[in-house]
Amino acid sequence: MDGEATGKIGAGLLVLLGVEHDDTPEAADRYADKTAELRIFADDAGKMNRSVEEIGGAVLVVSQFTLAARTRKGRRPSYTDAAAPETAIPLYERFMARLASRGLTVASGRFGAMMEVELVNDGPVTILLEPPQGGA
Repeated sequence: MDGEATGKIGAGLLVLLGVEHDDTPEAADRYADKTAELRIFADDAGKMNRSVEEIGGAVLVVSQFTLAARTRKGRRPSYTDAAAPETAIPLYERFMARLASRGLTVASGRFGAMMEVELVNDGPVTILLEPPQGGA
């Protein structure tokens, strides 16, 4: 905001976190654990086989309600599935706290703020975490 850096990390993950109105604290924990354990960093053989925890990386978490956009009809996205701030903020904070409890360095942007996010993508690898079969 206003040229101020609110979150900065070195090697690790940029997580764009979209919270929907039916998300739960348990889902935030599961997604945080999955994020910490996802094997997407190269091992010594160059195979994607190491997690952000294993490489000693960090996580930058940026709230992104637009991930809840529905675009099936018309040309204007609908954001009705996005959680209201009173629901989303505690889940956003819980997600970050869960990552930190695992020993990861966690940085963040400002919830709901207009931000410029810079990324040096060493990959490219972009992954959408999906709920397990049968629900969130």
